[in-house]
Amino acid sequence: MKIIADFHIHTKYSAATSPRLNIDGMVDGAKKKGISLLASGDFTHPLWLKEMEEKLVDERDGLYYYNGVYFIQSVEVSNIFSINNRTYKMHTVLLAPSLEVVKQINDVLSKHGKLEEDGRPTLNYSLNEMVDELKSISKEIAMIPAHIWTPWFSLFGSKFGADNIKEIVEDSSLIIGLETGLSSDPPMNWMLSSLDKFTLVSNSDAHSPESLGREANLLEVEKLSYKSIVEGIRTGEAMVKTYEYFPQEGKYFFDGHRKCNICMAPEEAMKFNNRCPVCGKPLTIGVMHRVMSLADRPYGKKKENAKPFRHIIPIDQIIAKVVGKAKTTKTVKEEYDKLIRYFGSEFSIYEASEDSIRLGAKPEIAEAIIRVNKGDVLWHEGYDGIFGEFSFSEKEGKKGGSKQKNLLDF
Repeated sequence: MKIIADFHIHTKYSAATSPRLNIDGMVDGAKKKGISLLASGDFTHPLWLKEMEEKLVDERDGLYYYNGVYFIQSVEVSNIFSINNRTYKMHTVLLAPSLEVVKQINDVLSKHGKLEEDGRPTLNYSLNEMVDELKSISKEIAMIPAHIWTPWFSLFGSKFGADNIKEIVEDSSLIIGLETGLSSDPPMNWMLSSLDKFTLVSNSDAHSPESLGREANLLEVEKLSYKSIVEGIRTGEAMVKTYEYFPQEGKYFFDGHRKCNICMAPEEAMKFNNRCPVCGKPLTIGVMHRVMSLADRPYGKKKENAKPFRHIIPIDQIIAKVVGKAKTTKTVKEEYDKLIRYFGSEFSIYEASEDSIRLGAKPEIAEAIIRVNKGDVLWHEGYDGIFGEFSFSEKEGKKGGSKQKNLLDF
């Protein structure tokens, strides 16, 4: 069976999230997107754990169920630690095979951070120590380093990340995949041969129901269970393809300094010694620059047995761009709901034929969706915490997306 899965989301108990991220809100959002398997998010938070115990039905195969959507137990944790006087800050998604195991994990993690303060707890101990403790609970626990290139909290981030995995994780046996994050896509990650042994996964890191599935995974398994999902990702056998943000839309794609409205491609930033030409402060080094600095392959070289992927833009954003209104307006919501009623879900729209899209959507919206599906979009790239913006007009943006031939061209 084929399913669309999103393994990294948050709930109303995480900072800066929608109050609608309760179980009912998550299920409603997942159905509109076409997601069959959703991360529970935030299982370390005691109030969220209580809500899950009250509402979710245990399917006895490591997954849980509520009103048409399956859930896998998950949380994102933030580890802050030092090795040889160097500070590292890293976010990691943990998956667990049952609520019983979740409670054991929470007992251990509560010794290293205040779990009730945030759905994404800050833990003051190293990845190596955490791996040892998790393995002592259950070797079925899985880890996915989150958004591995973002500058501030990630495996390879330019601010507090490592140059290689072994630098901070000696035992990688629990790691089943690496999350590309919104500011990178598979071709960028293929530039590092050291990542070849890991499956690349893509998740939304959603902070609202509308953001669910902005990146996601298409999986195929014989039987839907925790074990089949985790082992299928680890081996890559379950992974059919990933749905990716255009990396230019990610808020850390290019280098920059938001206070001075400075956005630069890596080569341009290097000409200024990676400093802001306005105020002289260090630029926030973006994902593309960081990838290039660690790469041992040229961009465009496809790794062996690489999985397919496709770039997407959320449908409400496409509608908003076409009608010239915010995606939260009544006009956009009405057009969005019409499309969902016709196609069934967002992912059904992405996979629909051009003829079907033209039948189901207004002409100008249909043509915009088709252009996005072809990668025929223009960009003001994201930088230093500011999301990139796409357009369909040369007056509003510049060529980007799948039209880019080589990262060094920037």
